Amino acid sequence: MRTNPVIENILSRRSVRAFRDEPVAREDLEAIVACGQWAPSAMNRQEWTFVVVDDRERVARLAEVIRVALARDAYDMYGPAAIVIVAHEKGAPFGREDDGCAMQSMMLAAHSLGLGSVWINQLQGICDEPAVRAELDALGVPATAEVHGVCALGHAATEGTAHDRKSRVVWA
Repeated sequence: MRTNPVIENILSRRSVRAFRDEPVAREDLEAIVACGQWAPSAMNRQEWTFVVVDDRERVARLAEVIRVALARDAYDMYGPAAIVIVAHEKGAPFGREDDGCAMQSMMLAAHSLGLGSVWINQLQGICDEPAVRAELDALGVPATAEVHGVCALGHAATEGTAHDRKSRVVWA
């Protein structure tokens, strides 16, 4: 297989679920979000909302309301130093797909900068739970939006694990 730095970055990225207690540099967060903004979107609509939260207390508050809403013990979103919430207007055509492209671009950007990341999808379906909605409102997520993903970011405390690929490839 041919390779280059971009392909190597894609093939070496892993989901990280443990982070060190170290902040992510503002310039790194800005670069990561810019990569999300430059992701492809259906008909070039670019209708995302990106909410960057780099305050651990605010991340912890969001994790707590998610934990309660989902009745999950000790849920903490893996304790990241920062998160980027990616949302679209409710019912937007291709919103979920556009948000997926943005998330992937941001996770690859984070990896290229030496940061760990993981996709968190627990907000799907609970954005309008009263306590969750109140926290999302406080963070600036529009009330008319649904969250399709959260990119947890930080300095990795452990290496991610490479898993065997399960997908099929058919050459026709």
